[in-house]
Parts: sequence; structure tokens; C-alpha cells
Amino acid sequence: MLRRLWMKIVDPIDPPLMALAGLLLLLAFALVASASPERVAAQLVNTTVALVVMRIVAQLPPQRLMHLALPIYIVGVLLLIAVALFGDISKGARRWLNLGFMRIQPSELLKIAMPLMLAWYFQKHEAMLRLRDYGVAALLLLLPVALIAKQPDLGTAILVFAAGFYVIFFAGLPWKVIFTLAATAVAAAPVAWNFLHDYQRGRIMTLLDPEKDPLGKGFHIIQSTIAIGSGGILGKGWGQGTQAQLEFIPERHTDFIFAVMSEEFGLLGNIALLVLYSLLIGRGLMIAANAPTVFTRLLAGAITLIFFTYAFVNMGMVSGILPVVGVPLPLISYGGTALVTLFLGIGILMSIHKNRMLVQK
Repeated sequence: MLRRLWMKIVDPIDPPLMALAGLLLLLAFALVASASPERVAAQLVNTTVALVVMRIVAQLPPQRLMHLALPIYIVGVLLLIAVALFGDISKGARRWLNLGFMRIQPSELLKIAMPLMLAWYFQKHEAMLRLRDYGVAALLLLLPVALIAKQPDLGTAILVFAAGFYVIFFAGLPWKVIFTLAATAVAAAPVAWNFLHDYQRGRIMTLLDPEKDPLGKGFHIIQSTIAIGSGGILGKGWGQGTQAQLEFIPERHTDFIFAVMSEEFGLLGNIALLVLYSLLIGRGLMIAANAPTVFTRLLAGAITLIFFTYAFVNMGMVSGILPVVGVPLPLISYGGTALVTLFLGIGILMSIHKNRMLVQK
């Protein structure tokens, strides 16, 4: 009886994917316990919820996910419009929607809804893809990205844009078009500068010269780079990082937890972290390569590269090579929303892998 129940629970779970995610979670608890011990219990609750969500989604067949793609996207966009009209303002940004009994951040929904929608769209048009189909896909992508950027929430806008772009790229967007768009973006950068908020321009200028305001806007980058450098090859040891323990690193349990990792576990610890992320991404791309339909291939590929985007942007901003945009380190940073979103993505990958041998219509 217990054996049958256990087998039913673990049936949709992909062992390699779960093992890699589990190792990252163990590292996350170690770092949160060092950076902010009082939050370990809350993170345990966040992790439990995320794992339950992963298990539920892993059991859903890809056909059900495909049927939900359009409704979820429409609801997500309508919620973003509601945020723009009626959302709560906090710290100068309008990102939350108050439903009375709870507050939600609809932009988080689009991190999964966006690749779902575009994968569904390309599945419907796979027989004869034309350039205008890529144009329609771009419009479907840019609408929610523009609404999120207007809140303003540049970090989430980047993640949603990346998730959608990966689908369009995997769907066969010609390289000629990609290079043309890239050249246009570079040429339009001076114009785009005028549309940035003051704090966004400040972050870019701080990236170029953090020493200009060492106790203000440059404080985050300066302290995080000191922590990274002071860790050396082997690190100072768990709980022994001076920058973290003396609270010089702002947001050390969330966006800047990579600085804690670098200081306490050093270069070797960072290499181990990169290996875990590389194996996780490799497993996801393997699942995408073996997926049976256009929808599942595009969806699995995009979700997998979302992990790459999270990790690249977070490590880049903490190490001072990218502006600070508020992107957490995937599966490591403290917090519930991003953790649930990422494990929802892992659940989708597991669902696709479990149903890889099925012929889907």
C-alpha cells in the first residue's frame, strides 16, 4: 500500500532533474542560514509549496498545458492592464494588484505564460511558417513586456522578454532577421536612453563608474565585488564571510546571495555552482531535443534557457558587469514567488519528459 502510494508520488519525477534541483536547494538553505538564519523556516515553507506545485504540474499531460496556454496568457495580460489602472504603488512602482483577500504580482505569471502562448502559437502554424507569423509572435511578446516595463520592473521585463524570444528563436527565426534587429537596437540605444526612468539611467551610470557614489548608488556593486574578490580560491568558510556577517552586502539573502556564496566558498564553490547549473540546463535541453511535438520542444527549450537567463543576469549584476536589475539567483535566493515559478517550469519539463513517447495531436 505505502509502496504503491510512493510510486504514484514519484512516477512523474525525472530523477536527474530532481537530483540537480535538490543539490541546489541544499546549497540554498546553507547560504540562507549563513546570510539570514531567521528566514530559514520561511524558506522551508516556500520550498515545500514550490515542490508541491512542481509535482502537480509534472502530472499534467502536455496536451492540457497546450489547451491552457491561450487562457493563461489572456488572463495574464488583463491582470497587467488592471495593475496599470488600479495597482498598488510601492517604492515608486505600480506592480501589485490588491484583490482584497490577497495581493498578487501578475508579471510573475507571464514568465511561464509567455513561452506557453508562443509555443502554442507556433504549434498551430507549424505547417507553413511565414515571416508575418514571427511578426505576430513578436507583438504577442512585446505587449506584456511593455506593460511590465512601464510599472517599472526592468528585471521581470527582461526575463519575460527572454522567455518569449527563446521560443521565437527555436521556432526558426532567420539569423538575418536577428542580426538586423540587433543592429537596429544598437542604433536606437541613444533614443531609448531618453525613455528610461531616472533610477534606470542611474544604474547604468553606476555600472560604468560605481566609485562616483560609493556610499549611495555604487554601494551595492562595490561591496559585492569586494566580497567576491575576498573569497579567493577556497573561500573563508561557511558563516565566516566578513562582508556578509557584518551586513556590508545589501540584500545578501536575496538578489546578492551570490556574493555570499563567493566569499564563503570561493572560486571552487562558484565553479561547483556553475557545474550544477550547466548540468541542469543540459538536462533540460536534452528533454527538449527528445520532445515529440513542436509545442513541447519549444516550451522545454525556452523554460530551460530561463534558468540560464536568471543565473547569467544575477551573477553579472553581482559581479559588476551588468546593471543591478533585481533578478534572483535561480533556486538559491530567498523568496517564494521566483522559487514557485522556477519549480513550475521544472514540473513542465518533467511532464514533457514523461510523455515523450506519446503521439500528440
